[in-house]
Amino acid sequence: MTTEVMKTQKSVFSSVLFRPMKPLHLLLSLSLLSSAAFAADYSRVIFADDFSGEGFGKAWGHYKSSSVVKDGVLVGITAPTSDHSAVDHIRLEGERDLEVTVKFRFVSDKAKSFNVWFDDKNYKGSHAGHICQATISPTGVQVADAKTGGFDLANGLYDRKKANQLTEEEKKMLATKAKRFPVKISLEEWHTLVVQTEGDEIRVSIDGQAVGSFKSPGINHDTKSLVSLTTNAIDVHYDDFSLKGVAKP
Repeated sequence: MTTEVMKTQKSVFSSVLFRPMKPLHLLLSLSLLSSAAFAADYSRVIFADDFSGEGFGKAWGHYKSSSVVKDGVLVGITAPTSDHSAVDHIRLEGERDLEVTVKFRFVSDKAKSFNVWFDDKNYKGSHAGHICQATISPTGVQVADAKTGGFDLANGLYDRKKANQLTEEEKKMLATKAKRFPVKISLEEWHTLVVQTEGDEIRVSIDGQAVGSFKSPGINHDTKSLVSLTTNAIDVHYDDFSLKGVAKP
């Protein structure tokens, strides 16, 4: 091989190996690195229940719930005469970043949906202390900022919405406080749901696959102190519930 050919090959090799990244590629790479570097470590177990005991454990609280623990699962039930969906909840010391994992199945087409709520009952600026939520149905997942959205009491949005007195501008604003992702969840089969809050972001995955995420200021609430499963109607079963916080120094 001649000296000139070797120089040419070396020049080509160097230009390919050390070619500067295009700005877009560089930004994407930095974004991925940043996400990996700052992803929360939800390794601290706050509470877990596999519903293998007799009935609900003492840690569980309830609001207008007819749910029962039967045959090793939590059977979510809203009584036909109830004016509110069944709420089964766990209280904790207030924390910002949390992870809820729960197995679930829609037993029949009578199952409409269920919610994973993050609340702070000491916060009076939103109805019932609602902060943020994920709603799971057989056809979609919706995530929402309740604190600065439809449950906002501080600015009167909840009351005006309930009275059907929202302005067009307020309706448009509220539409930015939630995001919906279409999914197709098979009935009668068990699925694993993970809902995480980190800063101003809420993320949802089902069966190990990311469904979507949403950022909004109200999610960045420092003292989420109640997490609940809210069963809208009937025929939703739950198992292997766990609530985790981020690792502490």
